[in-house]
Amino acid sequence: MVVQVGEMKIYQSSFEEKDVNELENLEIELLLEGIYKICGYDFRDYNRSSIRRRLWNRVQAERLTTISGLQEKIFHDSTCMRRLIKDFFIQVTEMFRDPEFFISFRRNVVPYLRELPVIRIWHAGCSTGEEVYSMAILLREEGLYDKTRLYATDLNEDAIVKAKKGIVTLGKMKTYTRNYLQSGGKESFSRYYTVNGDNVIFDQTLKRNMVFTQHNLGIDSSFNEFNLIICKNVLIYFNKKLQDKAHKLFLDSLSFGGFLVLGKKESIDFSPYKHKYKEIDTEEKIYIRIE
Repeated sequence: MVVQVGEMKIYQSSFEEKDVNELENLEIELLLEGIYKICGYDFRDYNRSSIRRRLWNRVQAERLTTISGLQEKIFHDSTCMRRLIKDFFIQVTEMFRDPEFFISFRRNVVPYLRELPVIRIWHAGCSTGEEVYSMAILLREEGLYDKTRLYATDLNEDAIVKAKKGIVTLGKMKTYTRNYLQSGGKESFSRYYTVNGDNVIFDQTLKRNMVFTQHNLGIDSSFNEFNLIICKNVLIYFNKKLQDKAHKLFLDSLSFGGFLVLGKKESIDFSPYKHKYKEIDTEEKIYIRIE
């Protein structure tokens, strides 16, 4: 707003004149920067629409009216901070999720793995571990488990703790059993777990060759060379900058002739490293490194 006072023009700005989206973006940037500096969790390059939705859900849950108000509360209330961080962690997983992938994996990847003396697999973004245990079962049925080491990582430390325990609720087993059968399972699924009250405990021998640890795809570096990297339904929550960073990390961590597996809604098509891979299964997003 411009106000004429005598010979002078006085420029005034008001909240109402600011672009609402611009102000909201500033609020989000300040809040995410604060979380990073206080907790070390870096969500600054996560998909903004996803972060925005979760922030407003938390604003409403805390009975606040603005993102700035939420920022003030989390800075002075550690329990509120933990609730918000938990909102950012997307924990959607199940045993033998996407059965078609496991069928394709048995057909297209297992023959290559048979030729290796040692197999190293990285599950990046493993959540609470159900898909890691699924892979362990598949490898056991294919006679490959004993020469395999599975490394499972996630940003969420609570999810890692749960994954290490190898315990899920009994109510999920109907879905998990159906997925197992549809994925080409060769045994009775019940042989891989025992029931304890309302919970199911996976066969402890499945954990023998597993390593669970916290890892941040945005800031942490490569920690080994792998024959197979599985990162499904994680990159969809990253912006382009963070996706490219993750793809660089995967390339640095994958052996020549190794496999990269992404989620069905993900792709390497817009990655600067696309030429390093050959597509093995278009639908199931299985790629082999060729350079």
